[in-house]
Amino acid sequence: MPTRPSPVTDLAWSAEQASEFGGQVLDLWTELLERLPQLPVNREFDPVDVAAAVALPVPEEPMPVDELVAHLRELTFEQSLLMGHPGFFAYISGAGTVPGAAAELLAAGLNPNLGGYRLGAGAAEIELHLTRWLAGRFGLPEGAGGMIMSGGAMANFVALKCARDIGLGHDVRERGVREHGPVALYASEEAHVVIRRAADMLGLGADAVRAIAIDAQQRMLPDALEAAIRRDLDAGVRPLAVCATAGTTTTGSIDPLPAIARIAEQHGLWFHVDAAYGGAVALSDELRGLLDGAERADSLAIDPHKWLYTSQSAGCVLLRDFGALSRSFHSDASYIWLDEAARQGVDFAMHGPQFSRGFAALKVWISLLAHGRAAYGRRIAHDVALARYLGELVEQHPDFGLMCEPRLSICCFRYRPAGWSQGEEQLDRVNERLMTAIMADGRVYCSNAVIDGRFGLRACIVNFRTEAEDVERLLAVATELGPQAITGASGSPASAASRSDSENSGSSRLPAR
Repeated sequence: MPTRPSPVTDLAWSAEQASEFGGQVLDLWTELLERLPQLPVNREFDPVDVAAAVALPVPEEPMPVDELVAHLRELTFEQSLLMGHPGFFAYISGAGTVPGAAAELLAAGLNPNLGGYRLGAGAAEIELHLTRWLAGRFGLPEGAGGMIMSGGAMANFVALKCARDIGLGHDVRERGVREHGPVALYASEEAHVVIRRAADMLGLGADAVRAIAIDAQQRMLPDALEAAIRRDLDAGVRPLAVCATAGTTTTGSIDPLPAIARIAEQHGLWFHVDAAYGGAVALSDELRGLLDGAERADSLAIDPHKWLYTSQSAGCVLLRDFGALSRSFHSDASYIWLDEAARQGVDFAMHGPQFSRGFAALKVWISLLAHGRAAYGRRIAHDVALARYLGELVEQHPDFGLMCEPRLSICCFRYRPAGWSQGEEQLDRVNERLMTAIMADGRVYCSNAVIDGRFGLRACIVNFRTEAEDVERLLAVATELGPQAITGASGSPASAASRSDSENSGSSRLPAR
């Protein structure tokens, strides 16, 4: 008689235990939401100190719940940069909606696996429906669709793999690119680095990406694109795909999509749009026209975790022909077997590079249901208005100037104190020090922009908590810290910024709303 193993229940928390621990974590989260506006956006982090605070030894026996919660409290309030803070203006990272966060908890609890239809039929249908809806907002035709990815890097990679496989022939999946000769992809000088990374990962080589010249508004020049394609054709290089950008990282510029689409169509090239950031305006009736031409794309990337206010991570790839994904990723193996019922549903494992994949679509979907599309559209338009408002404040300020007109929800500006005469390179150093000082200060948090070789400050508004007073505070803090940046850069106070009333040089200089 075989020995029957006794139950081992160490990991199987009861509903009561789940309620106790989950309730305390929920209390911690709601406390964060309540205190968020008064907390510092950022703290100065020393890696050694952070590791000492959070890198606890793994215990042999269970840690008591009160110690677990204390550990989470330390992480939350002492060791985290708060991207949901209304004063967070750096990078393009959404604040994360409350309904989305709650949905993510349930998604983790349900734990469906999008690697097989039977492992998460409801999850698969929600993801399929969500991506078809997003495709429709871009004007893509019936038959379009996509899937949720980890972010823009993977979304762009998957799109360009489809472009490679269709452009070179699907035998490239078996035989590789070695028999096809040199190929070229085309993207603007302002395209995100993930385009070059995708070319590298696809075996084409990063040098296959042609950096197309831009105009004064940081948009791809169609004539330069046409000339680059013709040069490659004359040199025996095979043009493969054109990658337009709808919302560049630095300035939010949108390439001229209709003109680029026309050139791609004339040469029979795959037309891809990296709309990881700017694609969000598809949800705004007021701003949707900025994406005219995107409806002609063969593929698009959009990141809900950017301007659709979703928590990390949730990217999305959309294909004009949803079937292109399965043609590019389908694989056979004896252990992959589907019965007739399962074959009726979408098998996402055969539509992308991952097999096992979680239910990231739920937080995007529940947020849309909870708030409605119109609310998203209004908030996205409001973010654009806030960026323009900041631009107006900068233009009226004697010590700051715009580096370019605000585009989408990004405003790039540069500290230039009245009477400055020490040259542009020295002013670059001043702005570098000012940005570092703002980051360390904790009241607001911005990032940098380098435009035409000059270094400045960049505010990106993709946070539904940010309002006009936060924008005003950003400029006030920059005004307050500016003189210190000059002193630090030159070693001695500069007369242009060493004013006795510097403590009053913040919001008092700002015009009334």
